[in-house]
Amino acid sequence: MQNTSSKKQASPRKRVSPAKKKLALEVIGRLKKEYPVAECTLDYENAWQLLVSVRLAAQCTDARVDQITPLLYEKFPDVPALAAAEPEQIEEIVRPCGLGRSKARDISACMRVLHEKYDDHVPETFEELLALPGVGRKSANLIMGDVFGKPAIVTDTHCIRLCNLIGLVDGIKEPAKVERELWKIIPPEEGNDLCHRFVHHGRAVCIARRPQCGKCCLQDICRHGKTVVQPADHAAE
Repeated sequence: MQNTSSKKQASPRKRVSPAKKKLALEVIGRLKKEYPVAECTLDYENAWQLLVSVRLAAQCTDARVDQITPLLYEKFPDVPALAAAEPEQIEEIVRPCGLGRSKARDISACMRVLHEKYDDHVPETFEELLALPGVGRKSANLIMGDVFGKPAIVTDTHCIRLCNLIGLVDGIKEPAKVERELWKIIPPEEGNDLCHRFVHHGRAVCIARRPQCGKCCLQDICRHGKTVVQPADHAAE
């Protein structure tokens, strides 16, 4: 069942660009050297906590989420406790993450489904994850990759921005469309770690408003980076 789910995500029979596939492999290799450790930037101990954290991370920083979740888990330490909590009780704690009411409502509903339908466990298929309240493709892919070790591509804002700048995709901003294009050119076993490395690189070097192209390990192969004129002293090195 798991392999069938992955194939549905991958859509492997569509046209593949050899140049983009070659570029993707080079990007993967260079970012592996630059960021040997590829891991989620959210703190969690188990699958249900990652579901909570990724919902709270919408329009909020991971650092803020990691400050709030220990307070949430101190009061509601497991799935049954969160499932029994009223959304208003959850909202009182998670409000600093923004959109407190909708996030609390989704977390409450999601935990109740886990408790009532899945015996307090997170389901292991992509389709079942997508059916959980408040869980979209980004969250489902993150769980599939980080928790269950399945092929996954998490198209968050860093991934979408970097893929367009590098030239892995062409002017595509919709997460699901970017995901489909990346499945064509990225080896399934590399997708999850690559997306984590995109986050690390997007925060450290390819910063949204001020990309540090001169310091980027991808500049000579990046579509945007190749258009940036380097300072004379750097170019002479």
